[in-house]
Amino acid sequence: MKYVDEYRREEDIRRLLESVAKTVTRPWTVMEICGGQTHTLMRSGIDRMLPESLTVVHGPGCPVCVTPLELIDRAIAIAGRPGTIFTSFGDMLRVPGSRTDLLSVKALGGDVRIVYSPLDAVKLAAMNPDREVVFFAVGFETTAPANAMAVLTAQKRNLENFSILCSHVLVPPAMEAILGAPGNRVQGFLAAGHVCTVMGYEDYEPIAERHRVPIVVTGFEPLDLLQGILMTAAALEEGRFGVENQYRRAVRREGNPDARRAIAEVFEVRDRKWRGIGTIPRSGYGLRPELSLFDAERRFGVDTIEAQESELCIAGEILRGWKKPSECAQFGRACTPDHPLGAPMVSAEGACSAYFRYGRPA
Repeated sequence: MKYVDEYRREEDIRRLLESVAKTVTRPWTVMEICGGQTHTLMRSGIDRMLPESLTVVHGPGCPVCVTPLELIDRAIAIAGRPGTIFTSFGDMLRVPGSRTDLLSVKALGGDVRIVYSPLDAVKLAAMNPDREVVFFAVGFETTAPANAMAVLTAQKRNLENFSILCSHVLVPPAMEAILGAPGNRVQGFLAAGHVCTVMGYEDYEPIAERHRVPIVVTGFEPLDLLQGILMTAAALEEGRFGVENQYRRAVRREGNPDARRAIAEVFEVRDRKWRGIGTIPRSGYGLRPELSLFDAERRFGVDTIEAQESELCIAGEILRGWKKPSECAQFGRACTPDHPLGAPMVSAEGACSAYFRYGRPA
């Protein structure tokens, strides 16, 4: 397939692997901060072909995985209410809450529906004026423009029965938290290409300057990832820091101005709690006060629900790059895709899911 196959050619992959092997002369630890990149690394076997001295760890790049436990519980509480249609992308339905998940709520008679766009939820609200329709707005900056447009469309159409349960998180503050944590071992980043397609990479430049690390905006195909790894390794070997853009075919420094304007019109930056990590200051979006009518947490009064995470699940250590999934005592034993302890095992972008699916050692 044109524009895809050329980024998967075996001869080019082998050539880049040889270049990486020649470039790396000492131990380095690089973090990719996108779940899609994690799965490409595992699926293609790149992680097994890199030099032993180059360690790639997996950061909090799966938005489903970092959605806090209490927010899952709040979603479950809303979804179980009579007269409510709760909508979500499919990857949220099996994420475990404290006691159950959204798929179980659906099985017990709750009106939980999978949609493929937040605008599908807006249409449902227009078609069901006597029912509350809620969309679970989860994601990084990538999905924020579409969710913003859903809110703006509902406002324009006076759909007072539409609301969103917002769980948007932002990548740059998470990178800051990782780099500033005691015992941090990450020395360079592969930045998520789809996030930068929307937001650009200007916000990464002061992070690279402040912490003196290389950050390479990277795409998702095997050749993208290998080129991003090579660029990061070369910068580390040469003692350079700053931001480079491997994903130039899709990413501009300023991002997408129209998308950024839509986000700014609907959302404001707030402190946000991350599952397994805790609260990171100014690391998420929330609806602006003038749009509070569309805030499902306030509308349903579930914002006081709290939850305690499982002591057996080490998702937080995995999401911060401290450990790999195979280092978890529960991996493949008490925690499997059929019986997950945490979101990284069931999310389509979760690191634990990738290790289990592609047969990495338990």
